[in-house]
Amino acid sequence: MEKSKVYFCDMHTTGDRNLLQKLENLMKKAGIESIDFKEKFVAVKMHFGEPGNLAYLRANYAKVVCDYVKKLGGKPFVTDCNTLYVGGRKNALDHLDSAYTNGYNPFMTGVHTIIADGLKGTEEHLVPVENGVYVKEAKIGSAIMDADIVISLTHFKGHELTGFGGALKNLGMGGGSRAGKMEMHSAGKPQVTQENCIGCGKCQKICAHGAPIITEGKAHIDHDKCVGCGRCIGVCPKDAVEAAFDEANDVLNCKIAEYSKAIVQNRPNFHISMVVDVAPFCDCHAENDIAIVPDVGMFASFDPVALDMACADAVNKQPALPGSLLEKHGHDHHDHFTDVSPETNWISALKHGVEIGLGSMEYELVEI
Repeated sequence: MEKSKVYFCDMHTTGDRNLLQKLENLMKKAGIESIDFKEKFVAVKMHFGEPGNLAYLRANYAKVVCDYVKKLGGKPFVTDCNTLYVGGRKNALDHLDSAYTNGYNPFMTGVHTIIADGLKGTEEHLVPVENGVYVKEAKIGSAIMDADIVISLTHFKGHELTGFGGALKNLGMGGGSRAGKMEMHSAGKPQVTQENCIGCGKCQKICAHGAPIITEGKAHIDHDKCVGCGRCIGVCPKDAVEAAFDEANDVLNCKIAEYSKAIVQNRPNFHISMVVDVAPFCDCHAENDIAIVPDVGMFASFDPVALDMACADAVNKQPALPGSLLEKHGHDHHDHFTDVSPETNWISALKHGVEIGLGSMEYELVEI
């Protein structure tokens, strides 16, 4: 099998070429112009950053991508889906407030920001997964599936459950609706924190299966009836309903690969990863620790598996930054992500991606 090409440029600049210009050149060299963008809707899948976190990608990078797509005749928009956990992005209104605050607004990016799974995380397409083992029908945010072309623009960083958050994490987990995120994160069903419940009955009204039951002014969920759609999480005014978050990390990684496959299969797709501000944990945190390694550069490829592999290899070649969690944890595993989060196994997502035909772990790095 022929190796996938992954294109790379570092973060050095000159008087006549800045980082934004280098990003545009990277996309061109990687072949993005081979895609027919004319009059096509283009979903630029992002992570807008949880309020309080400052490691997320600056919106300037998204503007470069969107401007390039518009120059090629496309109709781009930046997008993400609502979160499963309680925070600043759990519904479309809060999510837009967070995105706008962090620069992902039309004045900065030049395009609209669309929350792909709607107001409460329930607007989804059921997408059959080709070669799916764990997932037969992925639940993907509607706006992402309604697009003709998908571009992922990823902040590559560590992650406490998946080892790192790369293109697959951005696409698969990020593109899942609330029910999709439930499917990936949980082997079990939602549960109610009794002390937070006020017995308002909104969970009962939203449920099509009669799973929430209110007894003595408190709700509980009948897991024999619950199908794990997560809609009760979205409507609870007191954040009393919580996901189980009990799936094994390896299975979680495999499900993320399958959700990624659902998103990119049968349509043009292109992927960019920025290996900068490599925080130890996800941008979903409302805070970020200092980077574990120095900034590496920008990577681009048509193959998201090869892209993640190349980024992981590049990070693992870097020294630990003084005072970082990586330095404190040591280098016992010879793998920076495992050193920071020993319970993770990031390679499982990439290996499964190969098995289901999502991409290749074999790559040729083309430096420009």
